[in-house]
Amino acid sequence: MDWGTLVATVSGGLIAISGTVLADQLKQRHEKARSSAERRRAVYIEFISAAGVCHARLRQIAQGTGDGAETASAARAALTDAGIHEVRERLFIDASTAVAGAGQAMFERLRALQRAVAEGAGLGSRAFHDVYHPYLEAVWAYRVAVREELEGRFLAPATFGWEEWDGTDRCPVCRQAA
Repeated sequence: MDWGTLVATVSGGLIAISGTVLADQLKQRHEKARSSAERRRAVYIEFISAAGVCHARLRQIAQGTGDGAETASAARAALTDAGIHEVRERLFIDASTAVAGAGQAMFERLRALQRAVAEGAGLGSRAFHDVYHPYLEAVWAYRVAVREELEGRFLAPATFGWEEWDGTDRCPVCRQAA
């Protein structure tokens, strides 16, 4: 028996098996990373969409003429109806630290807006604007954080011809007050 042939055959087989196992592990790692990125992107979009639904409802309530109890109840329901609490929990699980922090800041500003509307702040009131513009700034900070994480690209207010993210430079109420 020729031992050289046997050793070469066994060695070749081990190399082939090792290469196959390594290639399979790399493929699984790549698929897992891609799946994780897709899951994060989905929850990022779902979170800002839920916030947008809630924001739109709060603006609608702030335009209304309901009584105090009715307005407060509708403002409380806006958060629940938008489903933002559930999405926020998924955001905390899947998001990077930067995006989770920006999302939490945005949620806190949305809650401040919700409380102001529940207390009767009308759309054109100073009380509404005092919480509305910080909310807008937080929304854009969240968008910037998501964009930087997912695409590595920066976004600035000047991109849209704006001076600030908070919208005060474009707000007729704020410009009239100044």
